[in-house]
Amino acid sequence: MSKYRALGKTYPYWWVYCGKNAYFCISKVKVSQFNIYIVDDHKMMIDGISALLKNDERFVIIGQNTNPLNALVEIEKKKPHVLITDISMKELSGIELAKRVKAIDNNIKILALSMHDDRQTISDMLEVGISGYVLKNTGMDELTAAITKVANGQMFFSAEVTDTMMKAMSEPKNTNKETVSLTPREIEIVKLISTELSNAQIGEKLFISERTVETHRKNIFRKTNTKSVAGLIKLAMESKWI
Repeated sequence: MSKYRALGKTYPYWWVYCGKNAYFCISKVKVSQFNIYIVDDHKMMIDGISALLKNDERFVIIGQNTNPLNALVEIEKKKPHVLITDISMKELSGIELAKRVKAIDNNIKILALSMHDDRQTISDMLEVGISGYVLKNTGMDELTAAITKVANGQMFFSAEVTDTMMKAMSEPKNTNKETVSLTPREIEIVKLISTELSNAQIGEKLFISERTVETHRKNIFRKTNTKSVAGLIKLAMESKWI
């Protein structure tokens, strides 16, 4: 018995002792893992991120590159779950890289890791469909939380980034811009979408079916002419719906 228990946790599996009378069996339960690709034109930054993640079995770094153009070729082949990218790079900006990656495979989640927290840069990255934005002064806990949320289809923004986005809401808007008109119910759903609730959870809160929520979502994206949740939240903040 001690022989089997001594196995304990063996990466990437949990080995579980299942004894019954004189019979033993060993079953293995796979730990959820996310494949990560890192792009930054500073090798030291890539090494730092790798060092932060290397002891966390949830993350597997399947590629890294200091040249975003070369990274594109590898990303198309490897199809990582999450791309962590810098924004200011010589060969290709993180904004353009994100746009091209989304064109390759829209299922690849993108986490921007940058020193820039200005409104325009954040807005440009949101426009191309990123799922998260953290600053380079972040610690290990925030970075791993960001990757996990993004990999699971949620969104994550550093406190400083959120603050910049909130401040943008109070600035005067261009009155010549075409106004988007949503119904009170649609605005209510937009608010719930921004809290990262699923269609089923939104339906429970509003006492409507999941299919009805899906119909509302389609209408909202059509009316707002947005392509992603990030783009919708950006517009919602600008329009003061949330």
